[in-house]
Amino acid sequence: MTALRFVDTNVLIYAHDRDAGVKHDKAKHILTELWNQENGCLSVQVLQEFFVNVTKKIPQPLPTAVAREVIRTYLPWVKTVADGEMVIRASEIADAWQTSFWDGMIIAAAERSGAAELLTEDLQSGQHIAGLILINPFIA
Repeated sequence: MTALRFVDTNVLIYAHDRDAGVKHDKAKHILTELWNQENGCLSVQVLQEFFVNVTKKIPQPLPTAVAREVIRTYLPWVKTVADGEMVIRASEIADAWQTSFWDGMIIAAAERSGAAELLTEDLQSGQHIAGLILINPFIA
């Protein structure tokens, strides 16, 4: 098994948003690759954000029952749960690297999960934070 790769919400959303064009195709490919290599991980926060966005905010929202099934599919990728110590760590990350608290929670979950990479388009690609390398999978 290769190193874990943590998937941020936007990657999961694009994989299920048919209106996302090239990003849809790329995100589907990424998730399939991670599934086949058994090295994908994410957090409950990612699943929460996914549910809200794909059922309410994308041009062609998914039915809630479909979104729930997607979440069930990715439950094995949740390697850790948030607790008070993760909230403290997220605030430390936000302070040290000047991120939002919510991005700090994503990074803290990735760190605690033992991921080597965080796949996101929300933070600077190539940056190293908390022992992770941030990668925007949608840029060349």
